[in-house]
Amino acid sequence: MTTLFVAGVGCWAPGLEGWATARAVLRGQTPYASRAVAVPAPERLPANERRRATISVRLAFRVAEDALAGTDLAADALATVFASSDGDTPIVDRVCRALCDRLPSVSPTDFHNSVHNAAAGYWSIATGARGPSVSLSSGDSSFASGLLEAMGIAIVEDRDCLLVAFDVSPPPPLRGPCRIGEPAAVSLLLTQRRRPGSLASLRISMVSPELETPMRDAALETLRRTTPPARALPLLAMLACEAAGSVRLQGAGGRTVALEIGTF
Repeated sequence: MTTLFVAGVGCWAPGLEGWATARAVLRGQTPYASRAVAVPAPERLPANERRRATISVRLAFRVAEDALAGTDLAADALATVFASSDGDTPIVDRVCRALCDRLPSVSPTDFHNSVHNAAAGYWSIATGARGPSVSLSSGDSSFASGLLEAMGIAIVEDRDCLLVAFDVSPPPPLRGPCRIGEPAAVSLLLTQRRRPGSLASLRISMVSPELETPMRDAALETLRRTTPPARALPLLAMLACEAAGSVRLQGAGGRTVALEIGTF
């Protein structure tokens, strides 16, 4: 497959709040310590939309803004892929509870936020982006599936693409079917050509079932295995360490996504 380039990275998870913090942890410069930190409100959203933004939208925006920071790429010119295993489960729970009331009454704001492409809609409002946009779900392989989609769009549509993968912790009634631990989000800004400040080159292929690449740190490995966006951690570790090599991620249908990372 055609080689693409990573122009920016975003990350937000307990103990990995922002790419600068995550990079130091993944390099081994700072010990990993999980902690709960509130996700800031999106900077790009107008005030009315900012008030309506849910935790999942905040996560998506935080890592998207993180990936764009320090680049000269215009957000409105990018194609986008938003990948989430289960979407906004707290909103789903509230809507279902409201429908079970004796006098059902669903909040208009909750209804507005209940669709799977809510984050993509907020992003288009905030940035004025009118390019191709895909919102998808693929269980634990949502990040890898989103990456395949983003690379395909970048190549076929001939434009740079922002991938955002995010998931939130489900409320108690949904914790059985929705196996998500900590809220987390990861983003990659993929470009067709190497740009000043590009972090690495990236090639991708699907291979027969192989073991995923684990994290050496036990706590980070637990995060990786229990939160779909964190399946990207082995790739992020390679990018943080500026190391060339290969990474295997869980793909859909029992196959593995093989990534070849090149450095400059």
